[in-house]
Amino acid sequence: MYDLIGDIHGYASALESLLHKLGYRDHAGTWQHPERKVIFLGDFVDRGPEQGETVRIARCMVEAGHALAVMGNHEFNAVAWATPHEGLAGSFLRSHSEKNRVQHQAFLAQVGENSEQHQQTIEWFRTLPLYLDIKGLRVIHACWHPRHIEALAEYLDEQARILPGAWQAVCNEGTEAFEAVEVLLKGMEIPLPVGVRFKDKDGHSRSSTRTRWWQEGAQLTYRDLAMVSPAVIEQLPHEPIPADLQPGYDGAKPLFIGHYWMRGTPTLLTDQIACLDYSIASADPRHAKLCAYRWSGEAILLEKNLVWVGRSA
Repeated sequence: MYDLIGDIHGYASALESLLHKLGYRDHAGTWQHPERKVIFLGDFVDRGPEQGETVRIARCMVEAGHALAVMGNHEFNAVAWATPHEGLAGSFLRSHSEKNRVQHQAFLAQVGENSEQHQQTIEWFRTLPLYLDIKGLRVIHACWHPRHIEALAEYLDEQARILPGAWQAVCNEGTEAFEAVEVLLKGMEIPLPVGVRFKDKDGHSRSSTRTRWWQEGAQLTYRDLAMVSPAVIEQLPHEPIPADLQPGYDGAKPLFIGHYWMRGTPTLLTDQIACLDYSIASADPRHAKLCAYRWSGEAILLEKNLVWVGRSA
């Protein structure tokens, strides 16, 4: 049985507190449980003060057989940042722009850019699958989207890991493969009507909005589905979104996701979908939680199985 843990973002102390609360113990540097395993939902790095230690804890557990893990968008970005662009000398698959460096700087500073630790961390990130579809459950960082999963089939191995020779292709902006990875790791975004824009939490102007892709119902509108701040929501039109833009979920198995910076008391999205990202890296420690779900084979998820810890600072 599995304990699924959401986005950690470099808060190793909170991870250790959560593991201890779940009944895991540190044996010779590797956290383990006599009967259970962890599944990490990605986003180990960026933002927090203990990124190297976070990766070490997770990697040791995975390599010792005490955990599984999927890739988050921050691991994908880290690999792309460190991978040279084959067609452009001196360039990388993720542009070394000022905006991108600011987003990634805390990780680079803590592991030492181009150091042995940096290189080893990137190589481990490359081994992480984009998703898990195993007996009884599914796991993906942001969005389970069958059409995009199928579009990536030729770029992944049998364990859903990006093939060594496929990184150039999946980082090629404007292609079907690039769009597929964006959706799976960053979530569904839909274009807003012409002329409608808003600024996100980082001050960037947006003409599309991330959506609650799992929500179903007739005549859902942009306001119904948009994942934006309360200050922005009334700027969006209250008109129906085309049905073909929302994949929904087939409900074949319980699904666990991270990525979405939820707030408040952890709860389920639906009786078959749980988001376990509860903003451990929030600037306000009062909103910061590291959340897990204790899964023991149930087809219908139970809120009582959600477990979390806070952050001291």
